[in-house]
Amino acid sequence: MSIVNSIRAQIPPIHPEGYPFIGGFALASLVLFWLWAPLGWIGTALTVWCALFFRDPVRVTPVREGIVVAPADGRISMITRVLPPAELGLGDRPLQRISIFMSVFNCHVNRSPVAGRIDRIAYRPGKFINAELDKASEDNERNSLVISTANGRIGVTQIAGLVARRIVSFVREGQTIGAGERFGLIRFGSRLDVYLPEGTGPLVAEGQTAIAGETILADFRLGDPGRTYRGD
Repeated sequence: MSIVNSIRAQIPPIHPEGYPFIGGFALASLVLFWLWAPLGWIGTALTVWCALFFRDPVRVTPVREGIVVAPADGRISMITRVLPPAELGLGDRPLQRISIFMSVFNCHVNRSPVAGRIDRIAYRPGKFINAELDKASEDNERNSLVISTANGRIGVTQIAGLVARRIVSFVREGQTIGAGERFGLIRFGSRLDVYLPEGTGPLVAEGQTAIAGETILADFRLGDPGRTYRGD
């Protein structure tokens, strides 16, 4: 492999949603260079950041039946039992919720946590308060999916944050989706909530770093013989 190909292999691809923004930052940088070179270098740094924000690296999703993988890159900010949003139609009993906070430096392409059928997509307008706050689940703009699997229904909610002003969805109701398959993204910094079916417990902890499509959040079949996990 040549040096050029080796370097190219280390650079993750960019999601097409990011091209207009990267182009806009690059054009602004050229104008800033014309006005004053130091401003141009600041614009260049922001252009690089924008390209990193829209990166879409290849992920290797575990294929084990019954597992739930992280839908987003970021930090697991909260694990709690709460009532799911009414628009999900997941009942009126508290469910286990795992929240993943994405900073502006995380990859923001979101991936399906399970394989199944998308029964419902529910968009709800709202505020843009800090996505790390618990009340963001109820108050902020959000877009939710309900995915039916052989092991139960799971809810996934994209929540806008302080900087985020746009939730993008790539899927439609009735569509079959695979675990780890891309279903949307959020611009620019936000959070995802995953609502697990009754009786399913988390296999992660608050403060842990999650990788979309790869980190195992839970296992529907943890009670089956041979389904064991070890933590340090």
